[in-house]
Amino acid sequence: MKLQKTLSLFAMLAVFATLTSTVSANEEAEKSFDTKCAVCHSKTRPADPSKVSAPALMGVMRHVKMHYPDKTSAVTFMVDYVLNPSKEKSICKPQKIERFGLMPSQKGVVTKEELIKISEWMYDNYPPANFQGRGMGRGGNR
Repeated sequence: MKLQKTLSLFAMLAVFATLTSTVSANEEAEKSFDTKCAVCHSKTRPADPSKVSAPALMGVMRHVKMHYPDKTSAVTFMVDYVLNPSKEKSICKPQKIERFGLMPSQKGVVTKEELIKISEWMYDNYPPANFQGRGMGRGGNR
């Protein structure tokens, strides 16, 4: 009986430690996004779209998930694209590239390891469930 209680306590501690490290990793990834990505990409729909320098995160992730519905392929795409952007790889509509230009490579700004964490956080958190895109009648999340 005592052994069973001890094992239960260890199991609960292991679950708590896992949850704590997951929350910490998410917070770290969001902070990295805030310092490295939010310079151009806002987390929310901007009040005045004419003053933004890049598409908002909600729209970006909506399009990423439309093209790459599973997390692994989406993260792989985002990491590669952020470090080596090109028109051929872009999933943006041509008018977005005309308006904002092609995203510059972020080599030297963010590491591949940071990008993996940021991309996983983006995939897990954006777009929110209630997001309705504005583009070309394709509303919905994915």
